[in-house]
Amino acid sequence: MQRAERLLDLIQSLRRRRRPVTADTLAAELDVSVRTVYRDIGALTRQGVPVRGEAGIGYILDAGFDMPPLMLSPDEIEAVLVGMRWLTERADPVLARAAEDVVSKVAAVLPAHLKPILLDGALFAPVYGADKPVDQVDVAAVRAAIRQGRKLQVRYRDEAGRESERMIWPIGMTFFDRVRIVIAWCELRGAFRHFRTDRLTDLVVREERYPARRADLFRRWQAEEAQAQRDGEACEKNRGAADQAQRATSAPSTSATRPEASCARA
Repeated sequence: MQRAERLLDLIQSLRRRRRPVTADTLAAELDVSVRTVYRDIGALTRQGVPVRGEAGIGYILDAGFDMPPLMLSPDEIEAVLVGMRWLTERADPVLARAAEDVVSKVAAVLPAHLKPILLDGALFAPVYGADKPVDQVDVAAVRAAIRQGRKLQVRYRDEAGRESERMIWPIGMTFFDRVRIVIAWCELRGAFRHFRTDRLTDLVVREERYPARRADLFRRWQAEEAQAQRDGEACEKNRGAADQAQRATSAPSTSATRPEASCARA
């Protein structure tokens, strides 16, 4: 790896982090020695790159530093291409159009020898056509409510076709191949719930903001999801142990009923 390329990779490693990162971590990530990281950090600071920190504590890149888009590598260009093509097929119309605009804006500032990677790229995302679920509400309004921390009054139809009215606090959205899921705190249930956008039959964006920071709610949701995953793994482990114990103790002549391991998530 040439030194100029390594310095760009080092800047990118620092940009991805919000907290100080040690030279040991950077060295392992860049596959160089710690001494090389120290030299490169010094070179960057001499060139005016605002890197703060010191050996043994860690380094962080000051907010506001940016590099021109011409510094995109071929891998980064392909990442943009695949991501934007994926969104074009799976996002709501407003976000899909924004994805196309991103590609055109990036292409406008790329040097001539890199433009073919973006405009004639050979990396694609699957196209599902007309069989994908259709939204009945403006999903762009949902995304705006997430950014602004506003409540949503919705009417939702579950898998069985039952409808209910909810007041929710949207904190995020997950994009799957065919559906999009809104992550929200539900006032009716007093808990986090997930809502498929194609099952929202009515939507009103309220002027009032929900009384909590979105980032705090999102961390709580992540913690609950992690706990639910651990509980599920423990349940499967216990079920497997019960099955193994039953096989070890059962005999062909035994007529006792087979014990079933069970667990449930409240």
